[in-house]
Amino acid sequence: MNKIEAIVRKYIIHHNLFKSRGRYIVALSGGADSVALLLILQQLGVSVSAAHCNFHLRGEESERDEQFCVNLCERLGITLHRIHFDTQFYACQHKVSIEMAARDLRYRYFAQLAKDIEADGICVAHHRDDNVETVILNLLRGSGVDGLAGIAPKNGNILRPLLCISRQDILDYLQLQGQDYVTDSTNLEDDALRNRIRHHVIPLLETINPAAKENIDQTAKYLRQAKTMLEGLMNHDRADAGVKDSCNEGSADDHVICLQKQPILKAPSPEFMLHSELGKYGFHGDVIGDIYESLVAKDGGVGKLWKNGSYMVAIDRNQLLVTALADLDIIQSERPFRLPEEGNYNLGKSLKIKLHCYPRTADFTPSKSSHLITLDADKVSFPLTYRLCEKGDRFYPFGMKGSKLVSDYLTDRKRNVVQKMGQHVITDSQGEIVWLVGERTSDRSKITDQTQIILEIELVQNNEKQ
Repeated sequence: MNKIEAIVRKYIIHHNLFKSRGRYIVALSGGADSVALLLILQQLGVSVSAAHCNFHLRGEESERDEQFCVNLCERLGITLHRIHFDTQFYACQHKVSIEMAARDLRYRYFAQLAKDIEADGICVAHHRDDNVETVILNLLRGSGVDGLAGIAPKNGNILRPLLCISRQDILDYLQLQGQDYVTDSTNLEDDALRNRIRHHVIPLLETINPAAKENIDQTAKYLRQAKTMLEGLMNHDRADAGVKDSCNEGSADDHVICLQKQPILKAPSPEFMLHSELGKYGFHGDVIGDIYESLVAKDGGVGKLWKNGSYMVAIDRNQLLVTALADLDIIQSERPFRLPEEGNYNLGKSLKIKLHCYPRTADFTPSKSSHLITLDADKVSFPLTYRLCEKGDRFYPFGMKGSKLVSDYLTDRKRNVVQKMGQHVITDSQGEIVWLVGERTSDRSKITDQTQIILEIELVQNNEKQ
């Protein structure tokens, strides 16, 4: 066992990365880092197979890399799993960058492969220099402790055994082994910010202090230790803050994350707690400061919201709500649905609405269900319309005198801002709301002693037995 293998072995033991009889996948690109990782783990007696992703982004170079991996694994007697991706199409379809598309595809494939072959983990070849670049990148982005702690040795079943050695250590190791590798030409270009940091910023820092990389890596290590300590405290404070994975489990808004305002404001560092919770969803820096200032304002910032590329944060009375924009986009993109007459209508893939009129009988009892209502058919004129609630909508709540703004009614019912965004109504031909769906019917359409014909409206989940 040579010096580099001994260092990696010690690191693996220290961080308890591998099980004694575990089976592992090495993400093999053909580059120096992943080739060294494969060789070192094999030398250390770890049971490994390899996985190669061909993203078809670099023409002949991509084919060259794949063939190199095939030849290497054949020579080493290691099983190689291969997959091909149309990365350009995926990026266009999901409206993400090529880098993000490749990452999503790669890790999704690794996760499925690990499940299929019952592997205990996926080993990736991030090394100390990668960690230093990540810390600098996150520093430039105004990241908090999580970002400055750098790359973790273990994240779920993703394992990084080479974080203890440098890129130069890897090149020296491969030279000693007489092992060649391929070079991704895009890593030599300055288009990506990470490459500019690698080619220009770090060399400049090393002119100031030759040990710059080692010191930055050591600082990240200390911050990871501090992060572990803080996470223990945060788990306690998180429970006190009333953080929930959903506001109302089992309801339509069970994907909304809720954070109670008062416990956050009473925390030793409210902004740190906000960074810790909202940083998971891509909110950092000045945005966190703005959210905090809104929370401590006289009006508590109620109604204010912030969006990034993927999520929205909103202040709603005594809580903060976090929800995915994709979920909101689906809701907000809905168009009014016309219901011209009695019958069954499919409202998208998951919801059906049934309209049925029938004579009132002596034993008739009005419905008390939230998804099925009964109205006086003679007081409701077709066509009906099923649509999202709009600003300024008013209705006459059943059992109440006069009209009320729907927004005020929902506020009185303690509905949050996300629930309000997804609130539907059914209106008649005159545009009058006959049902605030799932909430209350209109008093003007109520059944009385004079009612002869009943209009029954029912919302049904299509996956339910009917």
